Amino acid sequence: MAGLTPSDERVRSYLHFCRIEKGLAANSLHAYRRDLARLSAFLRRLPLTFINLDTLRSYLDHLRAAGLSNRSIARHVTTLRGFFGYLMEEGVLPANPAELLVAPKIGTSLPKYLDSFRLNHLLQAPREDSRTGLRDRAMLDLLYASGLRVSELTALRVSDLDESEGMVRVIGKGNKQRLVPVGREALRAVERYRSEQRPRLLKGRVTPYLFVTARGTRMTRQGFWKLLRAHVKNAGIFHGVSPHVVRHTFATHLLEGGADLRSVQAMLGHADIGTTQIYTHVMRSRLRQTVDQHHPRASRKTNSPTRVTAGKGLPA
Repeated sequence: MAGLTPSDERVRSYLHFCRIEKGLAANSLHAYRRDLARLSAFLRRLPLTFINLDTLRSYLDHLRAAGLSNRSIARHVTTLRGFFGYLMEEGVLPANPAELLVAPKIGTSLPKYLDSFRLNHLLQAPREDSRTGLRDRAMLDLLYASGLRVSELTALRVSDLDESEGMVRVIGKGNKQRLVPVGREALRAVERYRSEQRPRLLKGRVTPYLFVTARGTRMTRQGFWKLLRAHVKNAGIFHGVSPHVVRHTFATHLLEGGADLRSVQAMLGHADIGTTQIYTHVMRSRLRQTVDQHHPRASRKTNSPTRVTAGKGLPA
């Protein structure tokens, strides 16, 4: 990070701490590094010991003026609290100047998900006779069957899948391991890919990773995004569908089918039950729509009431 002296070493030490001690993923480390680089450019070599709460408030005002959303600014606040808290623990600073920063409120948005009709169209979109069709079908089936994050899906190794037990071992955020059950249909799709198409893609090369590209290398997050976009288009789905939408669909369909929130939390790998509770809002919203659509007295349309004439009974 150019700027703060001797902040280059401090930032490297902090990111090393986050990777080794906290077990943060590469994506999180990249975000922290980017945020701290932006802070450095704003502070212009101001010594660490000169940074106070007012300085950081001015920095947040600078981010707002630059057009950053409340969600992005809230992420910056998290980065600042963590970094300056680390410097305090290391004895570099006497106190954490970011401790009293107030993050902007973020409105809760309901996660998008696919209904069963669109989901089935998406799962059937890969052509089995294409060069990578069996792989793509296996990845989509497994993603929906397990609710994995895209980074977890692409990091799966052949040894992580236990077909006999119907389980997949996942290394999630914070390097935490969890076991997720997988349905028979997804297991069949993966097994067919492994036996028929994976050897042809590898062409004698060896890799421990389950899903590989046509070049025989491990499938990347970006590569999966690209193939997903192509299959979404082929399925005739015209609104944005990301890997996270499929994950949301997994959770929503489970809860609609009667699964309890704690089980869904464990399968998704959420550390906090509050993160999983967002899906109960989806269910309430859908229930409200169902009542409004089907209950004769809940319709929001204005209907003229049927009048009953005394002595003549109900209308036929």
